[in-house]
Amino acid sequence: MREVEVGRLLHRHGKTLAVAESCTGGLLAQRITEVPGASGYFRGGIVAYSNDVKENLLGVPREVLATHGAVSAECARAMAELARTRFDSDFALAITGIAGPNGGTPEKPVGLVYVALALPAATKVEERRFRGSRPANRTAACEAAFDLLLQHLRKL
Repeated sequence: MREVEVGRLLHRHGKTLAVAESCTGGLLAQRITEVPGASGYFRGGIVAYSNDVKENLLGVPREVLATHGAVSAECARAMAELARTRFDSDFALAITGIAGPNGGTPEKPVGLVYVALALPAATKVEERRFRGSRPANRTAACEAAFDLLLQHLRKL
């Protein structure tokens, strides 16, 4: 359970985390908060499922959504950076993608997911492509986000 290790490392280093989610619909925040003591390091999250919420509540620039789309590295980057700022956290994870089974296109197929990690000095974004069911893709997206954060936390 990656969320347990994430919690242990955040607690050990006195760091905080926030999230911004789209296709996972709150699953990432749910998994984080299932760990006892999460209130000591988890600041909160935004489920920005629609573009209106991404823009108006989270603050993703309209130009990013219009030019690159909600499912893009640029959108994931903006979501993570804005969540980090809005929640005044040390780190923020963001996930945006197409969980399926519908909604894909040849350019952006079902299972395409972008995960981002905003750090104090940089933001890392990864593209992932999953081929599972909707629940499997959502779970895999969360695992990818935890892996991205753990890569950093294990180096602290």
